[in-house]
Amino acid sequence: MNELFALLQRLLPQHALSRLVGRLATTRSPLIRRPFVHGFARLYDVDMSEAERTSLDDYPTFNDFFTRALKPEARPVDADPASLVSPADGVISQAGSLQGDLLLQAKGTSYSLRSLAGGGAESFYGGDFVTIYLAPRDYHRVHVPADGTLTSTTAIPGALFSVNARTEAAVADLFCRNERLVCRFATAHGSILVVLVGALIVASIDTVWGGPSSPYRREQQHSWNQPFTKGAEMGRFLVGSTVIVCCEPGRLRLDPRARRGQVVRMGQRLGSFVGGGA
Repeated sequence: MNELFALLQRLLPQHALSRLVGRLATTRSPLIRRPFVHGFARLYDVDMSEAERTSLDDYPTFNDFFTRALKPEARPVDADPASLVSPADGVISQAGSLQGDLLLQAKGTSYSLRSLAGGGAESFYGGDFVTIYLAPRDYHRVHVPADGTLTSTTAIPGALFSVNARTEAAVADLFCRNERLVCRFATAHGSILVVLVGALIVASIDTVWGGPSSPYRREQQHSWNQPFTKGAEMGRFLVGSTVIVCCEPGRLRLDPRARRGQVVRMGQRLGSFVGGGA
């Protein structure tokens, strides 16, 4: 069944379908917007009690609803300066240590960090990682998991497979195939990678620092020198996807609760940095 689901996705015009839905998601016509927003909220049982605007009719477009801001108190950020926190709401699909260059994707299958993030990721080999899947009903803004400075981004074009558990089990190197944005942060505890992975029906990956615009037509590398505090917003997805966080070896002690299948919220501790600053 997983293989059939993956085959159907291979046959779909992934980018054309995603861009069509993206255009519909930006329309302000109430004839499209209202049934789109209300139907989605019912289908996925979206909890609006935490949103700044609790009424579905207060959102002028579907995208505005989907990337809704939450009330300031809805996601407290772990205040311990030694903590690494979840960058997003979702479910941990995998967590643990890289085996050299390899991260676990699903039971029995791994993928290469070099293939995922491109060159220059060697310092993360043997480090620790957490992969978080954002379901359609989740809060879809992505936040910085530790105090640090954004030093570089690499936008990598690719396919737009769904990133749920069925596809993870059926499509080898799934995250390396999909469109993604690799963000590198310098922190007092070494470098951190935060990888935003696009998916089917994801109309764009937006960032607070602007560009490059998704969909990515070619690989683009940019240097930055932009400081962020832990919990600050860094970007957002249009419809569900995945965030992967990687730390250098010997830097992080994962929390025992940071394991496969665990529901997490943005700002929740995923682990603690080891020792003093770099």
